[in-house]
Amino acid sequence: MCEHEKSAPGAIARRRFLGGALGAGLVPFAPAALAAGSEGKDDSPPSTPAEALNRLYEGNQRFTEGRSLAVHRDLEHVKKIAARQAPFAAFLGCADSRVPIEFVFDQGFGDLFVTRIAGNVASSENIGSLEFGTQVLGAKVVYVLGHTACGAVTAAMQGDEVPGQISGLFQFIRPAVKTARGDQNKAVRENVRNQATILAEASPVLARLIRQGKLIVAGGVYDLQTGRVTPVEIDLS
Repeated sequence: MCEHEKSAPGAIARRRFLGGALGAGLVPFAPAALAAGSEGKDDSPPSTPAEALNRLYEGNQRFTEGRSLAVHRDLEHVKKIAARQAPFAAFLGCADSRVPIEFVFDQGFGDLFVTRIAGNVASSENIGSLEFGTQVLGAKVVYVLGHTACGAVTAAMQGDEVPGQISGLFQFIRPAVKTARGDQNKAVRENVRNQATILAEASPVLARLIRQGKLIVAGGVYDLQTGRVTPVEIDLS
């Protein structure tokens, strides 16, 4: 997250969509999909993984520009979906209180299936939850969201003794730390890439959905200063 995009909003959205889609190695860019819902939130469910990923980046762009629609956030909508949930995307995110995922992507109740753990690591429990979110609930995107100034990544880099079971997370983060060689921002990006790869390769359920073209695994880093999510390239080849 050392560089910030300075292009026009349309170019930013196009670049984000391409980064996530090509990182997953599955879908081409569709300009028509980008235009849909640009002036208001499209309430129809995305029909493809590409559309679902694009909807996430459109929502984040609205958030960063201070024009969030904030729909699906009232009690009436909760009542409407009480009998059944059908999220279009599932997330592996950090437990950090500064990263409210529904807000970051301008979504509401029932739109996203979210798992959160310090360091956004792909533990077996989180993998099982994401399998449920995709196989059973029908989410079309699994998105790993890291963020700048991540405390778990920082602690793993420092390697100091920590209380309780916190150090149990370090085993998941250490490979990214080694690759980053002291660069915290790079460690955060590498951790997103590593966890996304684990999800795509360690879960037979997710791997099958990817092969069938029903799922994209993507990732990005949320900047606490700007609110912007920058895609991280995920190579699943």
